[in-house]
Amino acid sequence: MKHEIDLAKYKIRTDLMSEVLDQENPLEGCTREKTEENGITIETISLSFEAASKIGKKPGFYQTLYFSDITDEKNYQTLLETFQKYFQKFLDQEEIGEKASCLVVGLGNRKATPDALGPLTVDHVIVTRHLFTIGLDVDPKYRSVSSFAPGVFGTTGIETKEVLEGIIEKVKPDFMIVIDALAASSIERVNHTIQLTNTGIHPGSGIGNSRAELSFETLQVPVYAIGVPTVVDAVTIVSNTFQYMVKHFSYEKENHKKPSFKLQTFGPRDYQKQTDQLSQEEKEKMMGLLGTLTEEETKKFISEVLTPIGYNLMVTPKEIDFVIEKLSCLLSTVLNKVLHHL
Repeated sequence: MKHEIDLAKYKIRTDLMSEVLDQENPLEGCTREKTEENGITIETISLSFEAASKIGKKPGFYQTLYFSDITDEKNYQTLLETFQKYFQKFLDQEEIGEKASCLVVGLGNRKATPDALGPLTVDHVIVTRHLFTIGLDVDPKYRSVSSFAPGVFGTTGIETKEVLEGIIEKVKPDFMIVIDALAASSIERVNHTIQLTNTGIHPGSGIGNSRAELSFETLQVPVYAIGVPTVVDAVTIVSNTFQYMVKHFSYEKENHKKPSFKLQTFGPRDYQKQTDQLSQEEKEKMMGLLGTLTEEETKKFISEVLTPIGYNLMVTPKEIDFVIEKLSCLLSTVLNKVLHHL
Protein backbone atom coordinates (compact mmCIF):
# COMPACT_ATOMS: atom_id res chain seq x y z
CA MET A 1 0.00 0.00 0.00
CA LYS A 2 1.44 3.35 -1.00
CA HIS A 3 2.01 5.83 1.80
CA GLU A 4 -0.07 8.96 1.27
CA ILE A 5 1.24 12.26 2.63
CA ASP A 6 -0.97 15.31 3.03
CA LEU A 7 1.42 17.93 1.64
CA ALA A 8 -1.05 20.76 2.26
CA LYS A 9 -0.64 20.55 6.03
CA TYR A 10 2.98 21.69 6.08
CA LYS A 11 4.70 24.85 4.88
CA ILE A 12 8.36 25.17 4.01
CA ARG A 13 10.07 27.41 6.55
CA THR A 14 11.88 30.02 4.51
CA ASP A 15 12.01 33.78 4.08
CA LEU A 16 13.90 33.58 0.79
CA MET A 17 11.84 34.25 -2.33
CA SER A 18 14.25 32.15 -4.43
CA GLU A 19 13.49 29.10 -2.26
CA VAL A 20 9.75 29.70 -2.42
CA LEU A 21 9.92 29.81 -6.22
CA ASP A 22 12.11 26.68 -6.30
CA GLN A 23 9.11 24.80 -4.89
CA GLU A 24 6.75 26.10 -7.57
CA ASN A 25 6.23 25.44 -11.25
CA PRO A 26 7.21 28.36 -13.51
CA LEU A 27 4.89 31.27 -12.75
CA GLU A 28 3.48 33.58 -15.34
CA GLY A 29 4.38 37.13 -14.33
CA CYS A 30 7.59 36.09 -12.56
CA THR A 31 11.04 36.75 -14.02
CA ARG A 32 14.29 35.31 -12.63
CA GLU A 33 17.72 36.30 -13.85
CA LYS A 34 21.12 35.18 -12.58
CA THR A 35 24.50 36.76 -13.10
CA GLU A 36 27.90 36.15 -11.54
CA GLU A 37 30.38 38.76 -10.42
CA ASN A 38 33.62 38.23 -8.51
CA GLY A 39 32.56 34.70 -7.61
CA ILE A 40 29.24 35.93 -6.19
CA THR A 41 25.96 34.86 -7.79
CA ILE A 42 23.30 37.57 -7.99
CA GLU A 43 19.72 36.49 -8.64
CA THR A 44 17.11 39.12 -9.50
CA ILE A 45 13.42 38.29 -9.21
CA SER A 46 10.50 40.42 -10.31
CA LEU A 47 7.08 39.27 -9.11
CA SER A 48 3.86 40.62 -10.58
CA PHE A 49 0.66 40.98 -8.56
CA GLU A 50 -0.90 37.97 -10.26
CA ALA A 51 2.17 35.74 -9.69
CA ALA A 52 2.52 36.88 -6.07
CA SER A 53 -1.13 36.14 -5.28
CA LYS A 54 -0.69 32.53 -6.44
CA ILE A 55 2.07 31.85 -3.89
CA GLY A 56 0.84 34.10 -1.08
CA LYS A 57 3.71 36.58 -1.31
CA LYS A 58 4.01 40.31 -1.99
CA PRO A 59 4.64 41.54 -5.52
CA GLY A 60 7.81 43.49 -6.10
CA PHE A 61 11.57 43.28 -6.55
CA TYR A 62 13.76 40.68 -4.84
CA GLN A 63 17.54 40.51 -5.26
CA THR A 64 19.61 37.76 -3.69
CA LEU A 65 23.38 37.47 -3.40
CA TYR A 66 24.95 34.03 -2.85
CA PHE A 67 28.49 34.18 -1.50
CA SER A 68 31.30 32.14 0.03
CA ASP A 69 32.42 32.03 3.66
CA ILE A 70 32.93 35.62 4.80
CA THR A 71 35.14 34.62 7.71
CA ASP A 72 37.79 34.61 4.97
CA GLU A 73 39.03 38.20 4.69
CA LYS A 74 39.32 38.15 0.90
CA ASN A 75 35.75 36.85 0.51
CA TYR A 76 34.55 39.43 3.02
CA GLN A 77 36.09 42.32 1.09
CA THR A 78 34.78 41.04 -2.23
CA LEU A 79 31.25 40.71 -0.86
CA LEU A 80 31.41 44.16 0.73
CA GLU A 81 32.35 45.81 -2.58
CA THR A 82 29.79 43.82 -4.58
CA PHE A 83 26.91 44.36 -2.18
CA GLN A 84 27.73 48.07 -1.96
CA LYS A 85 27.50 48.30 -5.74
CA TYR A 86 24.15 46.52 -5.93
CA PHE A 87 22.66 48.32 -2.94
CA GLN A 88 23.52 51.65 -4.53
CA LYS A 89 21.89 50.48 -7.77
CA PHE A 90 18.85 49.40 -5.77
CA LEU A 91 18.37 52.84 -4.18
CA ASP A 92 18.85 54.50 -7.57
CA GLN A 93 16.26 52.16 -9.06
CA GLU A 94 13.84 53.11 -6.28
CA GLU A 95 14.54 56.78 -7.02
CA ILE A 96 15.75 57.56 -3.49
CA GLY A 97 17.20 61.08 -3.51
CA GLU A 98 20.63 61.83 -2.08
CA LYS A 99 19.09 64.02 0.63
CA ALA A 100 16.14 61.75 1.49
CA SER A 101 16.06 61.03 5.22
CA CYS A 102 16.35 57.41 6.35
CA LEU A 103 15.32 55.40 9.40
CA VAL A 104 17.34 52.19 9.82
CA VAL A 105 15.57 49.55 11.92
CA GLY A 106 17.31 46.49 13.34
CA LEU A 107 14.80 43.73 14.06
CA GLY A 108 15.51 40.79 16.34
CA ASN A 109 16.63 39.79 19.81
CA ARG A 110 20.19 40.84 20.60
CA LYS A 111 20.32 38.23 23.40
CA ALA A 112 19.83 35.37 20.89
CA THR A 113 22.91 35.33 18.67
CA PRO A 114 21.32 34.04 15.42
CA ASP A 115 18.60 36.68 15.80
CA ALA A 116 20.92 39.55 16.72
CA LEU A 117 21.89 40.61 13.20
CA GLY A 118 19.54 43.61 13.08
CA PRO A 119 20.38 45.15 16.49
CA LEU A 120 24.13 44.62 16.05
CA THR A 121 24.03 46.24 12.60
CA VAL A 122 22.28 49.40 13.76
CA ASP A 123 24.80 49.70 16.60
CA HIS A 124 27.37 50.67 13.95
CA VAL A 125 25.24 52.77 11.62
CA ILE A 126 26.35 56.41 11.48
CA VAL A 127 23.36 58.43 12.73
CA THR A 128 23.16 62.11 11.81
CA ARG A 129 19.56 63.24 12.26
CA HIS A 130 20.35 65.02 15.53
CA LEU A 131 22.94 67.17 13.71
CA PHE A 132 20.33 68.31 11.20
CA THR A 133 17.67 69.01 13.85
CA ILE A 134 19.90 71.37 15.83
CA GLY A 135 20.84 73.29 12.69
CA LEU A 136 24.53 72.41 12.33
CA ASP A 137 26.29 72.91 9.01
CA VAL A 138 26.58 69.25 8.01
CA ASP A 139 28.95 68.05 5.28
CA PRO A 140 26.92 67.57 2.03
CA LYS A 141 28.01 63.94 1.72
CA TYR A 142 25.94 63.07 4.79
CA ARG A 143 22.18 62.61 4.82
CA SER A 144 19.79 62.57 7.80
CA VAL A 145 19.91 59.04 9.22
CA SER A 146 18.33 57.75 12.42
CA SER A 147 18.30 54.20 13.77
CA PHE A 148 16.29 52.08 16.17
CA ALA A 149 16.26 48.51 17.52
CA PRO A 150 12.73 47.83 18.81
CA GLY A 151 13.42 44.47 20.44
CA VAL A 152 10.97 41.58 20.14
CA PHE A 153 7.32 41.22 21.05
CA GLY A 154 8.09 38.60 23.70
CA THR A 155 10.23 41.01 25.75
CA THR A 156 8.46 44.33 25.12
CA GLY A 157 4.84 43.25 24.78
CA ILE A 158 4.51 45.78 21.96
CA GLU A 159 4.19 44.97 18.27
CA THR A 160 7.13 46.35 16.26
CA LYS A 161 4.64 47.94 13.86
CA GLU A 162 3.02 49.86 16.74
CA VAL A 163 6.40 51.14 17.94
CA LEU A 164 7.42 52.22 14.45
CA GLU A 165 4.12 54.00 13.82
CA GLY A 166 4.90 56.30 16.76
CA ILE A 167 8.49 56.90 15.63
CA ILE A 168 7.46 57.60 12.04
CA GLU A 169 4.87 60.11 13.21
CA LYS A 170 7.55 62.12 15.02
CA VAL A 171 10.67 61.53 12.91
CA LYS A 172 8.96 61.52 9.48
CA PRO A 173 11.64 59.60 7.52
CA ASP A 174 11.42 59.59 3.73
CA PHE A 175 12.20 55.86 3.65
CA MET A 176 13.10 52.96 5.96
CA ILE A 177 15.66 50.18 5.78
CA VAL A 178 14.79 47.15 7.91
CA ILE A 179 17.44 44.53 8.74
CA ASP A 180 16.52 41.10 10.03
CA ALA A 181 17.80 37.54 10.40
CA LEU A 182 15.91 35.09 8.19
CA ALA A 183 15.21 31.38 7.98
CA ALA A 184 16.24 29.21 5.02
CA SER A 185 15.09 25.86 3.70
CA SER A 186 18.58 24.87 2.56
CA ILE A 187 21.71 24.31 4.64
CA GLU A 188 23.85 25.75 1.83
CA ARG A 189 22.21 29.18 2.10
CA VAL A 190 22.64 29.70 5.86
CA ASN A 191 25.09 32.59 6.44
CA HIS A 192 25.85 32.58 2.68
CA THR A 193 22.95 34.68 1.36
CA ILE A 194 21.75 38.28 1.45
CA GLN A 195 18.24 39.13 0.27
CA LEU A 196 17.28 42.68 -0.65
CA THR A 197 13.67 43.61 -1.42
CA ASN A 198 11.35 46.60 -1.79
CA THR A 199 8.33 44.72 -0.43
CA GLY A 200 8.89 45.23 3.28
CA ILE A 201 8.98 42.33 5.71
CA HIS A 202 6.94 40.02 7.96
CA PRO A 203 9.14 39.63 11.08
CA GLY A 204 9.45 35.99 12.17
CA SER A 205 7.48 34.55 9.26
CA GLY A 206 10.16 32.02 8.36
CA ILE A 207 9.99 30.31 11.76
CA GLY A 208 6.21 30.34 12.01
CA ASN A 209 6.10 33.28 14.42
CA SER A 210 4.81 35.99 12.11
CA ARG A 211 4.23 39.48 13.46
CA ALA A 212 2.51 42.46 11.85
CA GLU A 213 3.76 43.35 8.38
CA LEU A 214 6.16 46.25 7.96
CA SER A 215 5.62 47.76 4.50
CA PHE A 216 4.50 50.85 2.66
CA GLU A 217 0.92 49.60 2.88
CA THR A 218 1.01 49.41 6.70
CA LEU A 219 3.35 52.31 7.55
CA GLN A 220 2.85 54.71 4.62
CA VAL A 221 6.62 54.95 4.19
CA PRO A 222 8.71 52.99 1.64
CA VAL A 223 10.21 49.99 3.49
CA TYR A 224 13.26 48.20 2.09
CA ALA A 225 14.34 44.97 3.75
CA ILE A 226 17.81 43.41 4.02
CA GLY A 227 17.94 39.91 5.41
CA VAL A 228 20.42 37.08 5.93
CA PRO A 229 19.30 33.52 6.72
CA THR A 230 20.99 32.41 9.94
CA VAL A 231 18.90 29.37 10.89
CA VAL A 232 17.32 26.25 9.39
CA ASP A 233 14.92 23.81 11.00
CA ALA A 234 15.66 20.16 11.80
CA VAL A 235 13.41 19.03 8.95
CA THR A 236 15.64 20.86 6.49
CA ILE A 237 18.82 19.34 7.91
CA VAL A 238 17.49 15.77 7.80
CA SER A 239 15.96 16.11 4.32
CA ASN A 240 19.12 17.79 2.97
CA THR A 241 21.10 14.86 4.38
CA PHE A 242 19.03 12.42 2.33
CA GLN A 243 19.68 14.55 -0.77
CA TYR A 244 23.41 14.45 -0.03
CA MET A 245 23.20 10.68 0.39
CA VAL A 246 21.84 10.40 -3.15
CA LYS A 247 24.64 12.67 -4.40
CA HIS A 248 27.21 10.65 -2.44
CA PHE A 249 26.04 7.30 -3.81
CA SER A 250 25.85 8.80 -7.31
CA TYR A 251 29.41 10.05 -6.98
CA GLU A 252 30.56 6.60 -5.85
CA LYS A 253 28.69 4.91 -8.70
CA GLU A 254 30.16 7.25 -11.33
CA ASN A 255 33.75 7.12 -10.10
CA HIS A 256 34.29 3.76 -8.41
CA LYS A 257 36.00 2.19 -11.44
CA LYS A 258 38.53 5.00 -11.87
CA PRO A 259 42.06 4.08 -10.67
CA SER A 260 42.49 7.49 -9.04
CA PHE A 261 39.29 6.97 -7.05
CA LYS A 262 40.53 3.64 -5.67
CA LEU A 263 43.66 5.33 -4.36
CA GLN A 264 41.73 8.04 -2.50
CA THR A 265 41.64 7.75 1.26
CA PHE A 266 38.48 8.60 3.15
CA GLY A 267 38.21 12.35 3.48
CA PRO A 268 36.58 15.47 2.03
CA ARG A 269 34.90 14.96 -1.33
CA ASP A 270 33.11 17.73 -3.16
CA TYR A 271 30.02 16.02 -4.55
CA GLN A 272 27.51 18.84 -3.94
CA LYS A 273 27.14 19.47 -7.68
CA GLN A 274 26.94 15.76 -8.49
CA THR A 275 23.94 14.85 -10.64
CA ASP A 276 21.59 12.03 -9.66
CA GLN A 277 22.91 8.82 -11.22
CA LEU A 278 20.74 6.34 -9.28
CA SER A 279 17.80 4.44 -10.69
CA GLN A 280 14.52 4.36 -8.78
CA GLU A 281 15.21 0.73 -7.89
CA GLU A 282 18.62 1.61 -6.42
CA LYS A 283 17.12 4.43 -4.35
CA GLU A 284 14.44 2.15 -2.95
CA LYS A 285 17.02 -0.53 -2.15
CA MET A 286 19.26 1.92 -0.27
CA MET A 287 16.63 4.05 1.49
CA GLY A 288 13.41 2.11 1.49
CA LEU A 289 10.24 4.23 1.60
CA LEU A 290 12.20 7.50 1.44
CA GLY A 291 13.76 6.33 -1.81
CA THR A 292 10.32 6.43 -3.44
CA LEU A 293 9.64 10.05 -2.47
CA THR A 294 10.50 13.27 -4.27
CA GLU A 295 12.67 15.88 -2.55
CA GLU A 296 9.57 17.86 -1.59
CA GLU A 297 7.71 14.79 -0.33
CA THR A 298 10.74 13.77 1.75
CA LYS A 299 10.78 17.12 3.50
CA LYS A 300 7.05 16.99 4.17
CA PHE A 301 7.27 13.43 5.47
CA ILE A 302 10.06 14.30 7.93
CA SER A 303 8.02 17.30 9.06
CA GLU A 304 5.10 14.92 9.61
CA VAL A 305 7.35 12.89 11.93
CA LEU A 306 9.17 15.65 13.89
CA THR A 307 6.65 18.48 14.20
CA PRO A 308 3.95 16.76 16.34
CA ILE A 309 6.49 15.83 19.04
CA GLY A 310 8.14 19.25 19.11
CA TYR A 311 11.48 18.14 17.68
CA ASN A 312 11.54 20.38 14.61
CA LEU A 313 14.15 22.57 16.23
CA MET A 314 15.64 25.72 14.71
CA VAL A 315 19.38 25.17 14.28
CA THR A 316 22.34 27.46 13.59
CA PRO A 317 26.05 26.74 12.89
CA LYS A 318 28.43 26.52 15.86
CA GLU A 319 30.50 29.50 14.63
CA ILE A 320 27.45 31.78 14.55
CA ASP A 321 28.88 34.30 17.06
CA PHE A 322 31.78 35.18 14.80
CA VAL A 323 29.70 35.07 11.61
CA ILE A 324 27.03 37.41 13.00
CA GLU A 325 29.78 39.83 14.03
CA LYS A 326 31.20 39.79 10.50
CA LEU A 327 27.79 40.08 8.83
CA SER A 328 26.66 42.98 11.01
CA CYS A 329 29.96 44.76 10.35
CA LEU A 330 29.57 44.21 6.60
CA LEU A 331 25.96 45.45 6.47
CA SER A 332 26.63 48.52 8.60
CA THR A 333 29.71 49.39 6.52
CA VAL A 334 27.70 49.17 3.28
CA LEU A 335 24.86 51.24 4.74
CA ASN A 336 27.28 53.92 5.92
CA LYS A 337 29.12 54.06 2.59
CA VAL A 338 25.96 54.22 0.46
CA LEU A 339 23.74 56.39 2.64
CA HIS A 340 26.50 58.90 3.37
CA HIS A 341 28.64 58.56 0.20
CA LEU A 342 31.74 57.75 2.24
